[in-house]
Amino acid sequence: MIVVDSSVWIDYFNGRVTPAVQALARLSEALLLIGDLIMIEVLQGVRTEAQFRRAEEFFTRFEFDSMVGREIAIAAARNYRALRERGVTPRKTIDTIIATFCVTNGHYLLHSDRDFELFEKHLGLQVVAI
Repeated sequence: MIVVDSSVWIDYFNGRVTPAVQALARLSEALLLIGDLIMIEVLQGVRTEAQFRRAEEFFTRFEFDSMVGREIAIAAARNYRALRERGVTPRKTIDTIIATFCVTNGHYLLHSDRDFELFEKHLGLQVVAI
């Protein structure tokens, strides 16, 4: 499965043509997974109720999964500490959880957020080539 980060969905919904949005357009909907944390990030940023309803309905096309539970929470804390020990510190807890969810479950991540590069370089996060 491919998890699409909010950084890509936000550009998609705002009509921006970026390499990540173009990569998204090439992917089959059947391969995409929307996580609860990503859905929250996207939906909280919409400006109107109508946009909210459209985005909410749009996300029903994809497989859905909860991204954090006890196992992922512990693994994410371990990953954060492992990166910090290497001299790099993730900036966002949510990105740490998303990356850990993907690594733990063998999912690829499509993103346009440099914060995930730490996880790719040091912890084996697999990303969609753009």
